[in-house]
Amino acid sequence: MEKSLARYIWSNTYPQQVWILLVVAASMVPYFLAFDLPKRIVNGPIQGQGFEDPDATQHFMAIAFDLPWLGHIELFEGFPLGRVGTLMALSSVFLALVVLNGLFKFYINTYKGRLGERMLRRIRFSLVDRVLRFPPMHFKRVKSAEIATMIKDEVEPLGGFTGDAFVQPALLGGQALTALGFIILQNFWLGMIAAAIVALQALIIPRMRKRLLELGRQRQITARQLSGRVSEIVDGIHTIRGHDASNLERADIADRLGTIFFIRYDLYQWKFMVKFINNFLAQVTPFLFYAIGGYLALQGRLDIGQLIAVISAYKDLPGPLKELIDWDQARQDVQVKYAQVVEQFDVETLVGPHIQTLVTTPVERLSDALVVSNLVLSDDSGAPLINRLSLEIAPDETVAIVGRSNSGAEALAEAFGRILWPTSGHISIGGRDILDLPESVTGRRISFVSSETYFFHATLRDNLLYGLKHAPLKTIEYGGKHQRKYKRNLLEAQRSGNPALDLNSDWIDYRSAGASGPDDLLKVIRPVLDAVMISQDIFDLALRSQVDVMAHHALTDRIVEIRQAMRRRLRADNLEDIVAPFEAHAYNLQATVGENLLFGTMRQGMTGQALAAHRYFRKVMGETGVSAELYQMGLAIAENAVELFRDLPPDHPFFQQLTFMTADDIPAYEALLQKLQGTPFEEASASDRTSIIRLSFSYVEPRHRFGLLTEALMTRIVEAREAFYANIPADLAERIERHDAEQFTASVSLMDNVLFGRLSFQEVDTTERLRQTIRDLFEELGLADHVLSIGLDFDVGSQGRRLNTVQRQKLNLARALLKRSDYFIFNRPLSALDQRAQDRIVTNIVKDLHEEGHRPAIVWVLPNAQMGELFGRILVFDNGNLVESGSFDELSGKNGMFNQLLS
Repeated sequence: MEKSLARYIWSNTYPQQVWILLVVAASMVPYFLAFDLPKRIVNGPIQGQGFEDPDATQHFMAIAFDLPWLGHIELFEGFPLGRVGTLMALSSVFLALVVLNGLFKFYINTYKGRLGERMLRRIRFSLVDRVLRFPPMHFKRVKSAEIATMIKDEVEPLGGFTGDAFVQPALLGGQALTALGFIILQNFWLGMIAAAIVALQALIIPRMRKRLLELGRQRQITARQLSGRVSEIVDGIHTIRGHDASNLERADIADRLGTIFFIRYDLYQWKFMVKFINNFLAQVTPFLFYAIGGYLALQGRLDIGQLIAVISAYKDLPGPLKELIDWDQARQDVQVKYAQVVEQFDVETLVGPHIQTLVTTPVERLSDALVVSNLVLSDDSGAPLINRLSLEIAPDETVAIVGRSNSGAEALAEAFGRILWPTSGHISIGGRDILDLPESVTGRRISFVSSETYFFHATLRDNLLYGLKHAPLKTIEYGGKHQRKYKRNLLEAQRSGNPALDLNSDWIDYRSAGASGPDDLLKVIRPVLDAVMISQDIFDLALRSQVDVMAHHALTDRIVEIRQAMRRRLRADNLEDIVAPFEAHAYNLQATVGENLLFGTMRQGMTGQALAAHRYFRKVMGETGVSAELYQMGLAIAENAVELFRDLPPDHPFFQQLTFMTADDIPAYEALLQKLQGTPFEEASASDRTSIIRLSFSYVEPRHRFGLLTEALMTRIVEAREAFYANIPADLAERIERHDAEQFTASVSLMDNVLFGRLSFQEVDTTERLRQTIRDLFEELGLADHVLSIGLDFDVGSQGRRLNTVQRQKLNLARALLKRSDYFIFNRPLSALDQRAQDRIVTNIVKDLHEEGHRPAIVWVLPNAQMGELFGRILVFDNGNLVESGSFDELSGKNGMFNQLLS
């Protein structure tokens, strides 16, 4: 990377810098004229100089000058104006100069801002580009949070400084010199005083600010280290809690924050000390001007107009001078920041740019053998992992690699996947070192999978198809305002040194996956998910997920058919009693009182608390008398709960069944019952009534069995529900989705839509059987792929943490299989699974991959030597050496290392 920030800025922006410097030079002319005009106004029309006679006139805007040998030349004699007319004309010119100078500043600052933002975009992109090209070992030495902090925060001042790098000293220096030159022209000695103060400021302030720069650098480093440490706490939270190290981390953070505090406090002290001295020097000069300039005016050696012009000009001198000193500090500050960035990102042995060149055309298959020649592998500490290995793997060969821990088997797999670079020797295909092959070849034709997984915060589908998104293969045709926006974005990307790639294009390589387009992509995905045994998990995720009605209308439009078929199947399987269906004019015993009262679901943004506080809801509950009855019911629930659970410890399993109250609520409700003893509904306060009624909303008679739900109360609740919906206001109607047997309910899960009712609490053991029934039902109706598609819309969360470890490893394996590469390298990819599950998945993959018409090479580091029976050749490693090689029958017949591993 370029070591000098100034050279980096100039080399990338010199055409724009030259242009804006010319604009700055042009702006100095009206800037100087604005200083001279007040003197002309005061001395001329105000004091009467040139207007001694009442009828005297002056020529306004006369253009005339004297030239050597040519004499006096007059181009325009001007307009003859009287004293008042001249005053108004000169004042108008002064106003025009103010506007013109303002326009110059507006244009210069806007241009600088755009230039700075483009450079910031360029710097950030180039740093991320370098991160994408870091050698694998470098990622073990850096913290991701520190790198992210540098790219996001620490380079931001560099972008802001770009516009000021050359323009600011030219603009501010020009303004300061113009003002100083004008003062000298009015009076030499006043000019010398101003120049002396300026020289003193320029000498003292920068020296004092060196300490500020050092403190700023320390602040930046400590803040970055704090960010990295916080990231470690987030990533290692389970380790911290598991070892009771929370207070150790608190002490560490407190110590770091203390260090930052003292650095920042010291920084503030120096900052305001410099500001005090700078302001003091700036205010001394007006004192000298008033004293000395006033004395000279009294002596008649300086007229009043000149004194006013000098003072006016000096008012514009400290501002540019101060900003120029600030610019110099900012220059040194950003140079320090830039040096730190260069230090972190100027890494040796970066992956070459040609390795990651964009390729939009199909990549030919790898038909040559994978050749290992005198390979030596070491870890980052220099410890040997593989010693002088040479072997060859044919394009259609299946190879199992086995060995004890640290045998070198895993290191060899990482070398095949370019995760571990050779210390010496090389791995080649067709005579080319795989490190020299472009990623368009290795990333598409070679797939490496290990037990380490990483998923982006996106849907399961996005992460699964991530391995197929190599280049924008199908462009989007924009029209109207979208086309103008696209062209503008494209132009700005080019001006900022960013690639002209459209993220909205279709990046999926359907051909590589064996599909013709998006319509039949799911048919390709399904067998892969079945092979790694994750289809059922995705199906279950779909059942628990809400459905996008617009995206999956083929399924939601058939919800009535699905519900009817579900009822028939439940009757056929004698499971009809496990679901209590919703009926418009009946109470559902398996649902809560609140669910029966609402008979629907609240859309996103609506809460039970907001509904209970709504004026219309409270009005209906009061008019129907339900509020008073639910109040009495809540009191009974509280009495029963307090009596039954008062003496139980907080961790007692009975509290898991107490849905309307927690162990911590017991003392509060015990006190509330004493307070409300004998108090009727009308006399209780609003907050107390709410606390009591809330208990009744979660009550389910078959579950809690307090005997509080009478037939009369159930009838009253159904009547209150009908009254509520009879005249429901528009604001509530649009936020509540009422249960409708003929419609799909978008605000509940797919399973709730299929059941359209509540599960019986007496039949809790049939849940898994019910899920299987639903899965079979969707298969029969030909909707299984639609359900699977809904499951693929599941958001996996940060780093895929909403999936368990087993699911992540299966999905990681499926993502690689979907590419249909020529070489598959599997480095113990299923370590979280039990042995039986691993055996089934390995069997599925080895057989299925060799049944599709092309036979890719499979290299699998196995956790169990017995599984080697599925492979054509077995490589046995021990202490970094290849000790045995052959088929399963050959090696199992020998008394060697493989037999020891088998036993």
